[in-house]
Amino acid sequence: MTHNDTHTQAHVTLVGAGPGDPELLTLKAVKAIEAATVLLVDDLVSDAIVAYASSTARIIYVGKRGGCKSTPQAFIEKLMLQEALGGENVVRLKGGDPFIFGRGGEEVEHLRAQGVKVTVINGITAGLAGVTSLGVPLTHRAHAHGVLFITGHAKQDATDAVDWAALSHTAAQAKLTLVIYMGMRGAAQLQAALLHGLDPHTPVAVIQHVSLPTQRHVVCTLNDLHHTVVRDHMASPSVIVVGDVLQGLLHIEQNNQRLVAAG
Repeated sequence: MTHNDTHTQAHVTLVGAGPGDPELLTLKAVKAIEAATVLLVDDLVSDAIVAYASSTARIIYVGKRGGCKSTPQAFIEKLMLQEALGGENVVRLKGGDPFIFGRGGEEVEHLRAQGVKVTVINGITAGLAGVTSLGVPLTHRAHAHGVLFITGHAKQDATDAVDWAALSHTAAQAKLTLVIYMGMRGAAQLQAALLHGLDPHTPVAVIQHVSLPTQRHVVCTLNDLHHTVVRDHMASPSVIVVGDVLQGLLHIEQNNQRLVAAG
């Protein structure tokens, strides 16, 4: 086999593992995991999902989590390329969806530039699974005309950081639900900036460990976001959802609190 033949046959599959519950995997994702000879696994992929891999597959953990020691992205891309060119059936198993804050775009660009074919299999992203688990939609004709998925974590030297104050005005005017990933460390700053354009009584939900047995959540108003996060020891990995689609859930929460207080 020539060098060019190796490149022609080399292939990597980026698989979205979803938020953690193995029952939320697509059938296509399960088939890809089962067929893999090498799996490069993200930090937030549950053991129950990795268990679908063949007993002969080589499993390499390449964890990436905000605020923690992570495997360098360049190393992951080099490893994927090396294994694919070596003839392995490579699956890059990523939490959530590969193309929603999963650096899937970077990996596809790198592999294709080297002549490696790439297939992407979508997974359910945590922002969607989280609110669904609470019985809440992301869009609603009466409350939200759209939804915006956005990261609350920017590079330290980013010159194009999100203007949250401006975004808050857009969200209010366009009636958007905000789904914020990786925003827990900056919850106080997010709250202060979003209050520039959003009503202080706008409902907010913080959902931790989405879809896992350890999932828990809090519901509050935007004005109480940071206080609630600190009080209830909410931490990463969590998604923050902001918007009027949560009104019904907020009313239930407030009624429950009144009943407890009345006692």
